Amino acid sequence: MAIRTIREYGDEVLGKHCKDVKHMTPGLALLINDMFDTMYEAQGVGLAAPQVGVLKKVFVVDVTGEDPMVFINPEIYEADGEQEGYEGCLSLPGKSGIVKRPMHIRVRALDRNMKEFDMEAEELLARAICHETDHLDGRMYVELVEGELVNNEDIQREEEE
Repeated sequence: MAIRTIREYGDEVLGKHCKDVKHMTPGLALLINDMFDTMYEAQGVGLAAPQVGVLKKVFVVDVTGEDPMVFINPEIYEADGEQEGYEGCLSLPGKSGIVKRPMHIRVRALDRNMKEFDMEAEELLARAICHETDHLDGRMYVELVEGELVNNEDIQREEEE
């Protein structure tokens, strides 16, 4: 397993649509493991394949640090409610912005064994799944930011006051 280079905002690969995954291969299994290593090293909660330069519909998420999940060919088919909060991205380090996302979603995807699953997600997990799914369609959260991007240090100072 290895740490891969995270592509940053402005890299053309981040604006491209990803292709469906047809079957698991040794290369895809390695990519998934590397994505977890890369995400944890960067202290993120999610990472999509295009963020490491691979145009495949795959992302990993772990919002608790104890529940790693793999999503292959995800489809969000239900979304309701609303949450608003700061959102950041490993492809735009040090910056965050206020983004509205659904409070509750239902998503269908394949796991790392290519078995279909269906799940409900709320709050931070719903936000992370929506964020990573956007990456697979060539969109970044900055397109949804209300107002301006801020430095993460400024947010920490606000929370401490």
